[in-house]
Formats: sequence, structure tokens, C-alpha cells
Amino acid sequence: MTQQPVATSNKLDAAVLKVAGVVVLGAIMSILDVTVVSVAIPTFMQDFDASYARVAWTMTGYTLALATVIPLSGWAADRFGTKRLYMTALALFTIGSGLCATADSIGELIAYRVLQGLGGGMLMPLGMTIMTRAAGPHRIGRLMAVLGIPMLLGPIGGPILGGWLIDTASWHWIFLINLPIGAIALVYAQLALPKDNPEPSESFDFLGMLMLSPGLALFLYGVSSLPEAGTIAETKVWLPMLVGAVLLVAFVLYSFRPRHPLLDLRLFANRNLTIATLTLVVFIVAFMGAGLLFPSYFLQVRGESTLTAGLLMAPQGIGAMLTMPIAGMLADRVPVGRTVPFALLFIAAGFFTFTQLDADTSYWLLGGSLFVMGLGMGATMMPIMTSALKTLHAQEVARGSTLVNILQQIGGSVGAAVMSVLLTSELNGSRLIPGMTDPTSGKPVSEAGLAIATQQQPELLQQYPLPPGLIERGLDFAASSFASVFWVAFLLVLATFIPAAFLPRRRQPQLDGPQPEQPPTPVGIH
Repeated sequence: MTQQPVATSNKLDAAVLKVAGVVVLGAIMSILDVTVVSVAIPTFMQDFDASYARVAWTMTGYTLALATVIPLSGWAADRFGTKRLYMTALALFTIGSGLCATADSIGELIAYRVLQGLGGGMLMPLGMTIMTRAAGPHRIGRLMAVLGIPMLLGPIGGPILGGWLIDTASWHWIFLINLPIGAIALVYAQLALPKDNPEPSESFDFLGMLMLSPGLALFLYGVSSLPEAGTIAETKVWLPMLVGAVLLVAFVLYSFRPRHPLLDLRLFANRNLTIATLTLVVFIVAFMGAGLLFPSYFLQVRGESTLTAGLLMAPQGIGAMLTMPIAGMLADRVPVGRTVPFALLFIAAGFFTFTQLDADTSYWLLGGSLFVMGLGMGATMMPIMTSALKTLHAQEVARGSTLVNILQQIGGSVGAAVMSVLLTSELNGSRLIPGMTDPTSGKPVSEAGLAIATQQQPELLQQYPLPPGLIERGLDFAASSFASVFWVAFLLVLATFIPAAFLPRRRQPQLDGPQPEQPPTPVGIH
């Protein structure tokens, strides 16, 4: 039987671009949804009369769902076929979006966001598998550049789109807009994607799944409950964390036994993969955790509209747009150990500005800092992930991408929870206003809490007789609280330089071995 020769050209032909269009459309839906919701958090707090910690679950629940389905996506794609599974993921995401728009309570919204995440968690890994099969592993660099499009559009377009929809219509439309896009993507996928020919190649590790997925879900639930509880001593914090940790430890001990474990921890024997993964996880904890707070500062401390807050976040995406294509081209030519540390310097410089926040810091300074941070971001994440995958043998890449993707989601969830806990703690540390209590919770009201509330609801100033200077003092304290949290993020970025110093500084030799029948699945960002 004669095999067709693999094309040696690095250019993507029309057939591949047609398939890429399906994948990019799905990725845009998934990534935009994360950034759109980030600017809606204050609106959810007001409409559902819920705390920041409670509303943050609209982000955390989505991420938690991503982490639990990612381990299943590789096996399920082989078992059921990538086209069928990708369309199922699109349908789940679209149905979840429609349900989110119907939510009458914050609890319902969180539950529907979890459903959305179950679909969204499979879109990027499956999309990358589909594209790699269509184009061939030799064009992986070009593929990463194409999939970089939604990663660039997300930080730029998401906050702006979310702000515009909330200001001109209502928060429901940040979810309703996914319905026509999802319908178009489903029709496009049916027409453009090649027919499935599933050939299960590995047995499914059911025992591993029974330990890993519930373990991840419980542990992340406990961690993410910290902001609302305020202390690890609360049962809803320590109990799920403990049970989840026990299941995860049991999985780690077990995973070295089966031939095809759900998550292949043996890959950590590869030094380059370990260093790249460690660098990425520390960076994700700092960047993704603090990234949720940028729009919150503009909305809560500066009193800007959601649209303005989205526009103020745009420089970060523009910076990434400039450097990501360059970094993608350099990734195959220059070792990441020579480029990533310089990119991290840009991120650290941008973060440092936010450690000096006050209630009236210049927008030109903040916008410039976000732009510089974006320059660094565009030249950091994709090169690190590409380097991690390139150090593996061909038959190990799909398992390696699953491993890195899981750790990335854990890092993002932990980072968001830690930053939320720190901000809540800082804000609660401001002076209480004598004789004033929250009508909903009955708890005393702090100066910072009232100052933030008046930014969103100016009518409060007419309802309560307030001493002169109280609001200004409260806003100063709130800005200082944000600055304190950004100090933690800044120090974590500095800590990223430690593993980054051990990234390869010489070109890695191409590993020998046949190309796998099922091409690799590179990592995607959510």
C-alpha cells in the first residue's frame, strides 16, 4: 500500500484554511466569552445583589469545568471522532450560552456557566487536533499563528464588546450573541470538516478518571470558595480541598501503573518539559489571577462604564498582537531561553506600575503599562508551550499537551482564587462606618465598600448623610487595596524568572521517531 507523500511546503492551502475557519470560529466564541464576562462582574454584583467572591464563581465555575473535561478530550476524539465530538462541544457551549441569558439568580448563572465550560473545554484541544490532522505536523508553526488570532482578539475585543452590550442593552446579550455564532459554526463544521473515521487506539483509564476529575473539581471548589468564606477554617473550604487533595495524591501514585494513564506523569522525566511547565504555571498564577482585577479597578474605583473599561483594556491586546506573530516565527529558530526572560521583563515592568495605583492614576500611564505588559505576554506563553511540546517524541506530544493544559487550568483557578481572597481581605480592612449596615447581609459597611458602591450607584449619596471626605478616603483605600494585590502578582512574575533561567538556551535536536498516526494536540489557552 503506497502512502501519499507529505507536502513539504509550510504554506497553508485553501482546504486547510477552510478547516481552520471552523476552528478559529469556535475558539473565538470560547475565548471571547471569558474576557466578556470579566467586565460584567460588577453588573452581576449589582443585579443579583451578590458579593464579589460569589460572582467570581461565574469565572471559576467555567474554568473548573474546563479542567475536568480536558483529560477526556483526547480519548473521546479517538473513540467517537473529532468532527462529531467538536460539533457536540459547539452545541453544548451554545446551549449553555442561551441558558446563561435566562438565569434569574447568581446560582443559576454559575450552574449554566459550568455547562458552557464543559463544551468550551473541548473546543480548543479538539480544534487543534483537527487542524493538525488537516495540515500535517510539519506545519505546526503556521497553525499556531492561525490559532493565535482568537487569542489576540479575546483581550482586545472581549472587554469592548462586553462593555458595549452591557451599556447599550443588558448583560443578557453577552451570552445571547453566542447563539447565532454557534449556529453558524455548527453549519460550517458540518460542511467543512472531513467525515469521521474513529479508530479507538487506547483503552480508557476509567479508574484514573474517577480519581482525577472529581479530585480536580473538589480541590478547585475548595480553593475558589476561599474568597467568599474568608478563611480556610470554613468546612466548605477545607473539606473539599482535603478530599480533592487525597484523590489527586491517589491518582499520582496510581498513574504510574497503567500503560495508558489518563494523565501521563512519566513525561515529567523530560527535564525541558518540566521546566517549561513550571515556568508557565507560575506565570499563569500571576498573570491570569491579577488579570481579572484590571477591569475591576476601572469599574469599581474609577467609576467607569463597562464599555470604557473595555476600551481601557485594549492596549494589552494590541501589545500582544504585535509580538505574538514575531515570537511564533522565532520559536522554531531561537531557543526560548534566549527570548522568554526578555519578554518577562516587559511584563514585570507593566505590573510594577499597578503596584503604585491610587484613586486618580493617569490613564495614559496605565494604558502604556498594559501595552508593555501585552508585548511581553505575546512573546511568553506561546513560545513556552511550543518549546515544551517540541522536546517530546512524536508519540508523546498529545499526552504532553493534555498534561500542560490541565496544569494551566489549575494555575488559572488558583491564581484567581488567591487574588480574590487577597483583594477581599484588603477591602474589608478599611474602617467601618458607625451605625451603617448592609441591608442585605446585616454586616457593617466599610468606607471602601461604600465608596465602591457609590461609583456604581451614585444615588446612594442622596440616601445617606455622609461626613465630608469619606468617599474620597474610601476610594483611596480601595485603590491601595488593589495595589497591594498587584504587589503579590508582581513578586510572582519575578519568581517566574527562576525556572525561566533554566529554559533551553541552545537549539534542541529534532527527536527521532516516526510521526504518530494521530497527530499531536498542542495546548490552547482559555
